[in-house]
Amino acid sequence: MNNKKRLSMWSGPRNISTALMRSFENRSDTAVIDEPFYSFFLKNTGIKHPIYKKVIEKYNSSWNNIADVLTGPIPNNKNIWYQKLMTHHWIDNQPLDWTINTTNCFLIRNPEQVILSYLKIHKDVTPELIGLPQQLYILNYIIKKTKKPPIVISSEDILKNPKLMLNKLCNLLEIPFLNQMLEWPKGPRDSDGIWGKYWYKNVIETTTFSKPKQKKEELPDNLHALLDECMGYYKQMEKYKINLV
Repeated sequence: MNNKKRLSMWSGPRNISTALMRSFENRSDTAVIDEPFYSFFLKNTGIKHPIYKKVIEKYNSSWNNIADVLTGPIPNNKNIWYQKLMTHHWIDNQPLDWTINTTNCFLIRNPEQVILSYLKIHKDVTPELIGLPQQLYILNYIIKKTKKPPIVISSEDILKNPKLMLNKLCNLLEIPFLNQMLEWPKGPRDSDGIWGKYWYKNVIETTTFSKPKQKKEELPDNLHALLDECMGYYKQMEKYKINLV
C-alpha cells in the first residue's frame, strides 16, 4: 500500500461494531481505536454509565483534541487505522470538518433489532440514544463534502456472509482483503476501552462473526411509533448499502 488509511467507521450501539473492530485488528497492517469520543460524551451529557468517572479521568474528553489525534499519525507505524466511532457520541453539533481527512464508512442495522437489543440493557430508548438521526446527519455531511456516494454496510449482511461482504468493503476502501479478518483470538484486548468488561461480555467470548439469529422477537405494540420514526432515518441510509449479492 502506498497510502496510509484512516477508516472512520460510524455506528450506533447494539450493532456488531466491536466484532468488526476485532476483525480489522486481526490484520497485521491495522491499528484500532475504541470509541475515542466516549469520554467526551459522558462528560458533556452527565449520563452515568458504568465507571463513567474512570472513563472521563482516563481518556481525553475534548472533541477537538480527539479529532486531532484521529487525523494524526497512525499508531505503531501501521498502514491502516480502524476508528470505531459511535454516532450517539456526536452531540451539540460538534465540528465534523476533520472527517474530510479520514475515509468514512457507516455500519447500519435494522432499527427493530437494535431497539430489541437495546431494551435488554436500558429501559428507555429514543432515536437519539441509538444514534440514528446523528448517523444520517454525518452521512449527509460526508456526501456533501466529498460529492461521492458514502460507503454503507449492513451488519445483517456481514453476519450472513462475512467473507463476501468484507471483500466488498475492502474493495471499496482500496485495501486488500485478508482471510485473517474472518476470525480472531478469544478474549479481551489491550485496545478495548476500560468499559469493555461491562459492554463486551458477548464479543469477548467470540472468535468469529456470529451466525444470524433464526428466532425473531416481536416488538411491543407501544414501540411501533418509535420504530416508524427510526425506520425513516434507516431507509435513507440503507439505499446506499453494499449489496449482499
